[in-house]
Amino acid sequence: MASTSDIRKGLCIRYSNDIYKIIEFMHVKPGKGPAFVRTKLKSVSTGKVLDNTFSAGHKIEDVRVETRSYQFLYPEGETYHFMNTDDYNQITLEKSALDAPGLLKEGTVVKIMFNTEDSMPLSVDMPASVVLEVTYTEPGVKGNTATNATKPAKVETGAEVNVPLFINEGDKIKVDTEKGAYMERVKE
Repeated sequence: MASTSDIRKGLCIRYSNDIYKIIEFMHVKPGKGPAFVRTKLKSVSTGKVLDNTFSAGHKIEDVRVETRSYQFLYPEGETYHFMNTDDYNQITLEKSALDAPGLLKEGTVVKIMFNTEDSMPLSVDMPASVVLEVTYTEPGVKGNTATNATKPAKVETGAEVNVPLFINEGDKIKVDTEKGAYMERVKE
């Protein structure tokens, strides 16, 4: 058993007959009244996100997890195939288990968290950013750069990302996997 002082981002806990991963938390000590921890929990089985507040010192049941590196191989309908980089065993996960499946490029190494009790995969942690090639975007109009204007661009994985007007087809861009947002153009 753990308490609210052990809460951190990425911790998996058993709550309300399900396993949840903490994606955000904030310790709050108001001027009046007891301290509490405000959390945002994501269900590892359904992907549903809920807000919850734990009072300070509240006991929580943490789930023992193990993280392993896997390489993304290929998608097949609603399932995604991964290979363990240590022993080359392959597993398949449902698309709903992934946070940003549209940004997952073949060959990308991800961290998959497993429940040590039953070896069930709980969540997939993508790298902080990925470099993708722009396959289609409207051409930018020269001189139209006075504002932070953006345009939609389709990347090699099929996802759509808003990019600045100076980005053209064939450019490689760095994309933040958490927000799905353009970060910068990558020079080769």
